[in-house]
Amino acid sequence: MANQSRLISTVLSPAVRLWLRSQLEHVDDLQLTIEAGDRQILSGRISGVSVSARNAVYRGLHLSQVSLIGEQICTNFAQVLRGKPLRLTQAFPIAGDVLVYEADLNQSLQAPLLAQGVIEFLLTLLRSDEPAQGDTTVEGDDLMQHTPQDIQLKDPQVLLGEGYVTLAATLVTVSKQPTTVIIRTGLRLSKGNQLHLDRPHWLPHAKARQGMPLRDLDGFAFDLGADVSLQRLSLEPGQIRCQGQIMVTPEEVKAEG
Repeated sequence: MANQSRLISTVLSPAVRLWLRSQLEHVDDLQLTIEAGDRQILSGRISGVSVSARNAVYRGLHLSQVSLIGEQICTNFAQVLRGKPLRLTQAFPIAGDVLVYEADLNQSLQAPLLAQGVIEFLLTLLRSDEPAQGDTTVEGDDLMQHTPQDIQLKDPQVLLGEGYVTLAATLVTVSKQPTTVIIRTGLRLSKGNQLHLDRPHWLPHAKARQGMPLRDLDGFAFDLGADVSLQRLSLEPGQIRCQGQIMVTPEEVKAEG
């Protein structure tokens, strides 16, 4: 046990911490626990890793609180002993609990990764409910002629309430034609990776109590991908919590595939 503790504390833990920090732009209070035996570690296998952190920023996405557990992780540990950086060599599952506060979510909307997703989300809704556009501030004709890459997201804002999310944003095309979209909807899960709109409404402004029901879009589904399996998604005033599992595939493994 002494050898195992020394191997983990002097070599493996610092390598894993360094790798984690290299993936993040910022993190507070990073806690790490590694479960493995000597033979496992030397062969590059780790039984389990538990990670928790506050205020983590990954590719511009702000995560208020994160708690993750990874199992059966394979690494290049033999190369780490020779001074090489830690790498993951096989795909593995991570179970997690993520809490995001409203303020952090709004900061994340400035990141290109999430901004592009919001643009595609709103365009999908607009194209699926074109008759409703005439009753909103949407100037749909110009917008529908452009691809998501030709559109900029301006002034996005999210409000989180009990069981619902309100999203307000302006989409601007290359011709500088602005389109304001404000939608309030609940969200529900099915099959672990299907996210459905629940009673969506167009709103005249972000804090409006009532809007125009989008009955044709009620139940509209977004596929989160085969690598995602969520057990819980809860919307509460000022925060959103997500629990589930995701399969992590290292870039090297993706390239080989």
